[in-house]
Amino acid sequence: MKAMIFAAGLGTRLKPITDTLPKALVPVCGKPLLEHVARKLLASGINEAVVNIHYFADKIEEWAANQPWIVSNREELTRGKMLFELSDERGLLLETGGAVLHARKQLQGCGRFLIHNVDILSSCDIEWFASQVRDEAIASLLVSNRPTTRFLLFNPQDMRLVGWMNTDTGDYHVTSPLINPKECRALAFSGIHILSDKVLDLMQEYVKEKELPADEQRGTRFPIMSFYMWAAARYPIYGVEAKELEFIDVGKLDALKPAEEFVQRSNM
Repeated sequence: MKAMIFAAGLGTRLKPITDTLPKALVPVCGKPLLEHVARKLLASGINEAVVNIHYFADKIEEWAANQPWIVSNREELTRGKMLFELSDERGLLLETGGAVLHARKQLQGCGRFLIHNVDILSSCDIEWFASQVRDEAIASLLVSNRPTTRFLLFNPQDMRLVGWMNTDTGDYHVTSPLINPKECRALAFSGIHILSDKVLDLMQEYVKEKELPADEQRGTRFPIMSFYMWAAARYPIYGVEAKELEFIDVGKLDALKPAEEFVQRSNM
């Protein structure tokens, strides 16, 4: 299975560190976030990753080129090494859905691929997660029961995705007017998901139906969660609940210390 690491973000909540450094290269215990995520994937048996780049893209390219465990072509791929394919978004930051579609040539034909946000550290057992994916699923989202204000909603019988809810604003969206949000399971998304490569065609269909601005060179910008809500009304998308998941979103400055403590405990 391939992976895609979302590494193109601006990292505005990590300023002033990200005034001179992309979020992907922000260090935790002396290693950049990108390395922590990539090595976790490698330890789980995933040795090919597409990495999207935008902000300080040249610094990520330079870093990757200087890592002896990272290779840029499949012929050099040996045990303990990882193939990085960079998906260039310098022309336009495409958000999460647009990033996947822009990397279509690198992802199509792989069957399934795992997506991992670069700023997420967790205790997720990726091999276990992959074993929970149902054959018919076009996407499987790793979720957990933890405090948040933004939840995904699932049918309690089969854990099929049916909507989202924001407890701060009271806003919600469901895929059918017959669905009562109060009767759904509300769980927090982890930023880790496994997709069938069938979603690439579905994303093209979504872009066309929504009449989103498309540029052959730069791509089409849209968030993956908007695509999921559109697709969930038509195709099976499931949640996979990870019990007792330890999860750290290293997207802001006050998360750096807990992230370092987590890495030290986990021997990452």
